[in-house]
Amino acid sequence: MSPRQSKKHPDKTHEEIITTHINADFDALASMIAASKLYPGATLVFPGSQEKNLRNFFLYSTSYLFNFTRIKQIDFDRIKRLILVDTRQKSRIGKFAKLAGRQDVEIHIYDHHPDSKDDIRGHVEVISKTGSATAILTRMIREKGISVSPDEATIMCLGIHEDTGSFTFSSTTAEDYEAAAWLAEQGANHNTIADMLTRELTAEQIWLLNDLTQGATTRVINGVEVVISKVARDEYIGDFAVLVHKLMEMENLSVVFALAQMENRVYLVARSRIKEVNVAEIAHALGGGGHPQAASATIKNKTLVQVERSLQALLRSRINPTKKAKDMMSSPIIHISPDDTVKKAADLMTRYNINVLLVLDDANVLKGYVTRQIVEKAVFFQLEDIKVNDYMNIEFSTIHPDAPLKDVQELIIRNKLRILPVVEDKNVLGVITRTDLLNILVGDPLIPEFLHDSKNSSHFIRKKNMASIMKERLPRNIIKLLKDLGHIADMSGFNAYLVGGLVRDVLLKRDNLDVDIVIEGDGIKFAHEFAEHFEARVRSHRKFGTAVLIFPDGYKVDVATARMEYYESPGAPPIVETSSLKLDLYRRDFTINSLAIKLNKRHYGTLIDYFTAQRDIKERVLRVLHNLSFVEDPTRVFRAVRFEQRFGFKIGKLTLALIKNAVKINCFKDITGRRLFLELKLILKEQDPVKAIERMNELDLLQFISPQIRLTRGLQTLLEEIRSVITWYDLLYLEEPFEPWEVYWHGLTFSLDANSLRSLAERLGMVDLNSRNLLSQRKNSKGLLDALYKFDGDNYQLYTSLVSYGTETLLYLMAKANNEKIKRLISNYFTRLKGTKTQLTGKDLISMGVKPGPIFKKIFDRLLEARLNNLIKTKEDELRFVENTFIH
Repeated sequence: MSPRQSKKHPDKTHEEIITTHINADFDALASMIAASKLYPGATLVFPGSQEKNLRNFFLYSTSYLFNFTRIKQIDFDRIKRLILVDTRQKSRIGKFAKLAGRQDVEIHIYDHHPDSKDDIRGHVEVISKTGSATAILTRMIREKGISVSPDEATIMCLGIHEDTGSFTFSSTTAEDYEAAAWLAEQGANHNTIADMLTRELTAEQIWLLNDLTQGATTRVINGVEVVISKVARDEYIGDFAVLVHKLMEMENLSVVFALAQMENRVYLVARSRIKEVNVAEIAHALGGGGHPQAASATIKNKTLVQVERSLQALLRSRINPTKKAKDMMSSPIIHISPDDTVKKAADLMTRYNINVLLVLDDANVLKGYVTRQIVEKAVFFQLEDIKVNDYMNIEFSTIHPDAPLKDVQELIIRNKLRILPVVEDKNVLGVITRTDLLNILVGDPLIPEFLHDSKNSSHFIRKKNMASIMKERLPRNIIKLLKDLGHIADMSGFNAYLVGGLVRDVLLKRDNLDVDIVIEGDGIKFAHEFAEHFEARVRSHRKFGTAVLIFPDGYKVDVATARMEYYESPGAPPIVETSSLKLDLYRRDFTINSLAIKLNKRHYGTLIDYFTAQRDIKERVLRVLHNLSFVEDPTRVFRAVRFEQRFGFKIGKLTLALIKNAVKINCFKDITGRRLFLELKLILKEQDPVKAIERMNELDLLQFISPQIRLTRGLQTLLEEIRSVITWYDLLYLEEPFEPWEVYWHGLTFSLDANSLRSLAERLGMVDLNSRNLLSQRKNSKGLLDALYKFDGDNYQLYTSLVSYGTETLLYLMAKANNEKIKRLISNYFTRLKGTKTQLTGKDLISMGVKPGPIFKKIFDRLLEARLNNLIKTKEDELRFVENTFIH
């Protein structure tokens, strides 16, 4: 019997039932209504609960149009035919599942979901891989020439829109488009559809979405990056699937599993854009179902923790790994020749912080490998001049670049390999380390012990797109510049990245316009290529592979070739070698400064985070990238203090221990004074350096500036007074610029006598003209302070006493004196006397008959004195003064 030939029965008998899955959505509702056109005598019954948005829509929009019946009104013994739409899983149809085994019940199925073990077999089955079940039924309605009303067309079209994401999901087919087009012709109201699909979120939903976003964690399972988020609420909040979809779109996720414990149930909503993760299969294992791209489940009698554990176990067993050896390998390879010495092997291992070295001949053919243990023993026995060839291991495993993850895992684990070379036609293409494999299997990227970079090492990286955030937080001219840089990189065949403080400060919402670029390729060549297309000139430094782009307005952009640095001794200047982005970022001082944003057009705005910098920024923690960071460059200790105070961060526990160890073993003894002074100067330039100085005192760092500097109560009071004086001066809004750091420098060194101060300045390399003036004024400041205590002169005398001193020195004296009279005198000088000038010029004097000579200086000095003492105010007053005093 065909659907349209269905016999009509009185409503009370309910012999034909149209139903769908529990937690019905709009596609389920639309499919039921469409099925009622094919089975006009059937009763519409939901098997259980519906999504909250569907319940509301049903309550206000459809209850008066369609004859839905409550399940408790159904006499199951009278049912002769069961019509299932948008599902065929026995576990998802509630009480109707018991009809599946009855011989007297005919089952008709209309579904678009993939097959599952839980599927019911029907007497009539129409199964098609469309984006929505409604599209299948719409096609049948069209073929039979059945008409639909505008209200029916609206609901059916709404179902198609919801299940296809308004035709954006990858599961969408041509049949979905065709069905929606036909329904539009039948009068579907798109305003109603738009209202339902774009409704505003409630306050509770916004908070829930925020918690989903904040709680999202990324795991790499079998080589696939999966985001899991979980939330808990006492009350039920509807439209959870809508919120998960928004999360996926906002964060540009490929796979997301969201868990929500609400009331006494746990709800799972899963979405996938990749074929490696079939979310329907995983949801089905938890009692739910759906499509490979979108699925859900409702779990009873389990806690959120239990469901999460089950989910993670399912992910490990159900996600299909597709990575091959070539996708996991790291390159280029750090290697050694068979004829090189053991000493060279030791140097390479120390320089690159690795434990295994491959031995390759001139033809790039693998001959063996040497381990750190062997090399260290050889050096201990004074065999460092022996060739590597004599001590290398010649039994080794290799793997082909197309070998799957399973083979890699088996080789490394079974043979306990530290390193697995990837070889094709005897040519070594790269290596896979134990750390590489752990990162893939465990899913928590580690700082690799074998720091090669890999062109295919995306499984190490935490990524998200920052284009919209950059547009929001950076000026238009900077955005245009970044895109221009990316364009030239594309033209040159290079990868270009924005790095450094600007990336960090975009995330911290702080102002920063210092553009630093790293080029995977040739940074100097890139800079010259950019200058040829845009109005800029280049200043390059070939030794370091760096360049500076200088624009007509003086704005500068630093460009560097991706490089790594190693140190021949603690505190020594770094030795620079060409490298890759990953190694370039690994040489940075702290994780928060190890972020990069790709500028090439195809991946513009992609944030790259190898070393969990985003987590540290979120947790407001300052961490180094490796344990020898402060040994390599002890000045990073001062940087740690500066960043901690600037950003309100906290130095991490391990990093703090490493700082204390660096102090203990005195890593600072070999730092040049100039480098130390530059770091100190940057600290003193901070908005509030007093806190940084206090922190330096806590960490016992002031001794490395000078053993005589101690944060006594007197110094503490002076620094606080300097802060107050600088704030006062800033509020005067005078146009003359000044350097607050110099005031703090005076304060920090106030306890040093002249000889100690001169000795410190020499050690710190303060030899430029400005530094010499700074020291000279300081030398004379004590006499000036004594004179101001006793001062009883006029404005001119005050002016001549202070005019030779810089603003910074005078502000220091205001703070140091902490005396109202001296403050009043210096304040009078700043606000009324400084910058006073006469209006007459030399030409005016000549026109008055005064001959040029020493008399000019005498006249101008007398004029300035008279003006400062308020004896004259205008140019006419000056003319009369000269005539009366010098001419008549």
